Amino acid sequence: MSADLVVTGRGVVCAAGIGTAAMTAALADGARPAPDVTALYSDAMPQPTGYALVDFDVRALLGRKGTTFLDRATGLALVAFGEALAEAGLVIDDESRTRVGIALGTTVGSLRSSADYSLETLVADRPYLVNPALFPNTVMNCASGQAAIRYGLRGVNSTVATGRVGFLGALGYAANVLRRGYASAMLVGAVEEFTPHTAWTHHRLRRPGQPGEAAAVFVLEPRANAVRAGRRVLAELAAIEEGYHPGDDPAERGALLAGCLSGVLAEAGAEPGQVQFAATTEAWNADDELIGRAAVAALPSARPVRVRDALGDCGAAAGALQFAALLDAGGRGTGVLAGWSPEGAFGAAVLRGRDRAEVA
Repeated sequence: MSADLVVTGRGVVCAAGIGTAAMTAALADGARPAPDVTALYSDAMPQPTGYALVDFDVRALLGRKGTTFLDRATGLALVAFGEALAEAGLVIDDESRTRVGIALGTTVGSLRSSADYSLETLVADRPYLVNPALFPNTVMNCASGQAAIRYGLRGVNSTVATGRVGFLGALGYAANVLRRGYASAMLVGAVEEFTPHTAWTHHRLRRPGQPGEAAAVFVLEPRANAVRAGRRVLAELAAIEEGYHPGDDPAERGALLAGCLSGVLAEAGAEPGQVQFAATTEAWNADDELIGRAAVAALPSARPVRVRDALGDCGAAAGALQFAALLDAGGRGTGVLAGWSPEGAFGAAVLRGRDRAEVA
């Protein structure tokens, strides 16, 4: 169903730096950069014992115009969008701009922007005298909207707020848009920012590992379009499936995930033993471990691809980082991205690699 869709560009911004080369090096040696983040904290917020943050200056990368009031999540996403467009060589002009869309996964957008804006209405002498320039940052589709403005895109624009499966949700949405002919290309990805607010949430939910942040964006388009434009194919999205089950039984949810994996592999025309690389949701608790074992059992020969130890717990963006890692690891092989959330959502995608010297 998705085998006519290919990836022709990617942009990655993570704790290791900007670009896939930096990410690949960090995953290879397990390094976790730790830049100074003191400026992100107020006296009321606890300092984390560890973190995996992006060391970047949005103004240095994007210029002063239009960046003054950007929140951190939007800045990360805009850089990733630009990197993906540049690698694909996708030109945005009057002819193409209405046919290029966006699908971006996230948890809540910028938690800091929403919390700080709400706080201002409670503590200001006149609550209604809030800064209107900051209001757009409080909505979760701020990053995707700002990306459309900055890069001149007028196609489909959607934000998928499904937490840990945010990227898979965005990828499925983008694939559906392209299959139905509503767009000629989609920029699909996910973003998560690190702020004191997300650090505190990480602490209160007792998540393992250290909090992190990242943005990763990919150009997804029909193979025929890539062929006409002479763009290089990085990989083929062979299939993607998603599901939802509200039950609390991890064994039952694991069985459903295993069924999803079997279905998506059948759709891609691949056998479980042919899967060389697998990236799955990295466990938070014992229930996750049980669900994850079902995924491992369904893909017995696959080498695991992990990002959390090197790049931190990046929430919705973790799936996008794993997808980028599969692109690098896959070569001509087959990789699977599988994810699930505590709320009951789950999904899987099959990625079939291509030699990077190959032109579509």
